[in-house]
Amino acid sequence: MKKQLIVAGAGLIVVVLLFTFGRTTSNKKTTVAANKATETQKVFDIQQFILAEKAKLSPTQAIFLSKLENNITRGDVADQTIKANIALADFWKDSAKVYEPFVFYTSTAAKLDNSEKNLTFAAQLILSNLRNEQDEAKLNWETTEAIDLFERAIKINPNNDTLRVGLGSCYIFGKGRNGDPQETMKGIQELLGVVRKDSTNYQAQLVLGIGGLVSGQFDKAIERLNKVVTAEPNNKEAIAFLADAYAGKGDKANAIKWYNVSKRLISDVHYTQEVDERIKSLK
Repeated sequence: MKKQLIVAGAGLIVVVLLFTFGRTTSNKKTTVAANKATETQKVFDIQQFILAEKAKLSPTQAIFLSKLENNITRGDVADQTIKANIALADFWKDSAKVYEPFVFYTSTAAKLDNSEKNLTFAAQLILSNLRNEQDEAKLNWETTEAIDLFERAIKINPNNDTLRVGLGSCYIFGKGRNGDPQETMKGIQELLGVVRKDSTNYQAQLVLGIGGLVSGQFDKAIERLNKVVTAEPNNKEAIAFLADAYAGKGDKANAIKWYNVSKRLISDVHYTQEVDERIKSLK
């Protein structure tokens, strides 16, 4: 029974991810965080992906890109190489409009620069996307990149709790969501270190609550998420996940209560339809 509840809850987690975090396309593959830990992780090859995308460019774009790539090979000092990678990132973002190469070159430039500011920017950029990522191989790649960037930034500023929240979030929304409970627990441990220092860090409390939900620890999830909702009554994300946690626990009355609250706050017709279906299944 508990396994069924976890699966049901995970289904709505994806709905919340789609509509709370801004994805407007329909989800064709629901990633369920249970029962996948033994699967071999799929691998995303960014270099092969870039080659495939280059074949789709117009002749003018291809010539321009070739010049930018030559600047990488000619760069004999770090500053030139950083600028060349930034130029490539800008090309893939603004001209080609392809996310993966954009983030790859942004990440590469940040690692070469090795400043807290640029490492954090690149890490947060990837974290924002991986929460919506439904391709398992890309999710593994994005998570690995973001974790590396956050860890490099933390080496520079070990006392920055925002960086540690970001790192913990990578494990929970990334490889943990792909089905590895050990990865989820890594994220939870990182976040626990933050809330032990500051129990009012509600971003950490929120992600801990989501981590508890993903790992089937519904009571802990409810405790954390209630703290967030009490402090931030209009936090749409916390309220939506709190409803999921109550549903997972089997507390139908509270689940329906918070689903209805989330509908009032998340003004999206698709989200409302999904939640209405969820409420029907609980009655």
